[in-house]
Amino acid sequence: MRIDSLKPSERKKGRFLLTLEDGTLLRITEDEVLRFHLRSGKELSDDTLEAIDQSVKRSNTKVKAANIIASRPLSKKELQKRLVQKGSAADDAEAAVEWLEELGTVDDEAYAATLVRHYCSRGYGAARVREELHRRGVPRELWDAALEERCDSAETLDSLIRKKCKGDLDDPKERKRLCDALMRRGFSWSEVKSALGRYTEILEDD
Repeated sequence: MRIDSLKPSERKKGRFLLTLEDGTLLRITEDEVLRFHLRSGKELSDDTLEAIDQSVKRSNTKVKAANIIASRPLSKKELQKRLVQKGSAADDAEAAVEWLEELGTVDDEAYAATLVRHYCSRGYGAARVREELHRRGVPRELWDAALEERCDSAETLDSLIRKKCKGDLDDPKERKRLCDALMRRGFSWSEVKSALGRYTEILEDD
């Protein structure tokens, strides 16, 4: 198949419009032009056309991935899943994510630290933060280092108890209600118990 014309796109920078002799229009990138040495009048075999098509799909997936990650941070796993959901082939999605990781645009370690800071600042404990890290596809080996940098659980618990305590903690029902609420936020029983002890001491001093 012969290339009838090859010209830069007037609408998108770095894009080219390749028209074949049968009228087929291909929207390609500069990468394909250089890689396949494309020019008007060149004859292309079926295998070359297939290779160009695959290369274009991979290039488009990279552009799509860059646009997605520019709007909000994501883990590698989240980004790859989103690309596949948007129609990209799994191999192309994986290649795009690896490309962005090499550029430093996708960074699971930095993303884990961001998530930990965010959820700790909202008053969640380590167990709940781990659930979020798992849900968002952050590799398990990055969890501990990120959690070591989290906010002080004692300080967070003390603040939450002051806000949530609605009655006398000598009342078993009130104490259970408060404990259950704090443990649902991801704090361990030992952390909650210590925090309640501190709160009781403050009340007694007052």
